Amino acid sequence: MKLKLDENGNVVLVDGKPVYIHDDGKEIPFDAGAAMQKIAQLNGEAKSHREALEAAESLAKKFEGIEDPAAALKAVQIVKNLDDKKLIDAGEAEKVKAELAAAYEGRLKGKDEELVKLQGQLHTELIGGSFSRSKTIAEKLAIPADIAQSFFGQRFKVEDGKVVAYDTNGAKLYSRVKPGELAGFDEALETLIDSYPNKDSILKSSGSSGSGSGGSAGGGSSSAKSLADCKNDAERVAYLQANAK
Repeated sequence: MKLKLDENGNVVLVDGKPVYIHDDGKEIPFDAGAAMQKIAQLNGEAKSHREALEAAESLAKKFEGIEDPAAALKAVQIVKNLDDKKLIDAGEAEKVKAELAAAYEGRLKGKDEELVKLQGQLHTELIGGSFSRSKTIAEKLAIPADIAQSFFGQRFKVEDGKVVAYDTNGAKLYSRVKPGELAGFDEALETLIDSYPNKDSILKSSGSSGSGSGGSAGGGSSSAKSLADCKNDAERVAYLQANAK
């Protein structure tokens, strides 16, 4: 990217911030203060990760020479059973503990299944809700939110309770407005739309009712020549998927 200059060769400023022109032609003010703050934050996180690694390596040195950790743990536990004198027969103590562990694992499995179900509901709400409330879809696209989700939804995941977008190469999409931070939903969706080869067929201002920019649907289940020719949602999704190849 490069600085934007006026006719006199001076740097163009917006709210006191220099404007940079990105490779795709978009002009974004650069907030140097926010960028430096983010860099300092990332440096702090890197330091904490390094210290944690050093602590783990130091702890691991204490167990050097133990080739079979499972056997060592079992021996320690048997000795503990004998020392505690809870049961005379150490083998019986192990049996009781195995039964208790099995009962606990059964309860834990039920909780895990419930958690997976709740996570699925959260995923549906966060991503589906983001599409249904999107200003980008409402203002710029000629297709409804559910069709946009059917096509672009696979590029979004829920991580740590937040919606995160990925490009076609599997890399996370970062914000151009807030350097160092992940792109928000609408900014990420705009980026994905801009990279879609036949975006003119789904934009409101594209005039998609004319000849299709992608020609024949080529391999999709829909034979429509343009998005406007599609008769239902299934054909629209098929058309978009065929023309994305």
